[in-house]
Amino acid sequence: MALNLEQKKAIVSELGDVAKNALSVIAADYRGLTVSEMTELRTKARESKVYLRVIRNTLAKRALADTSFACIEESLFGPIALFFALDAPGAAARIIQDFIKEHEKLEVRALVVGDRLIPVQDLAAVAKLPTYEEAIALFMSVMKAPITKFVRTLAEPHAKMVRTLAAFRDQKQ
Repeated sequence: MALNLEQKKAIVSELGDVAKNALSVIAADYRGLTVSEMTELRTKARESKVYLRVIRNTLAKRALADTSFACIEESLFGPIALFFALDAPGAAARIIQDFIKEHEKLEVRALVVGDRLIPVQDLAAVAKLPTYEEAIALFMSVMKAPITKFVRTLAEPHAKMVRTLAAFRDQKQ
């Protein structure tokens, strides 16, 4: 389907807005996937708040030119699907990693987190990145640990005295 100039500008503008708000992007070659497999992939992406777009490479290059994902430009050739993670940087990587287990035809070409181009072999490491809620929970547990240890240290002399008296009582009986 041929697009006119206004439609192309709208697509570039939309993709540029999504890219400016995204945390990471993955470019993947989807050749060999059936329509039902692509529909399944789109559904999984929608559920995980990942923006998935199949777009012409020239339009993608224009849209990503002014963003932190401009380093992905050399990987945009052939049929490409772009996955933008909007909530968690590892969300798109998790979807792709799970999908590749069942459908080996999906091939990752480029992976960018923040403004850094990451080797494709590190897809599993990016997929293990925590979500926002998980990161906050980890941070809070780290913040809470010194206080918890301090309270335990303060309580230990009393507990040791009670255990000593209990052992002395048991010895007398």
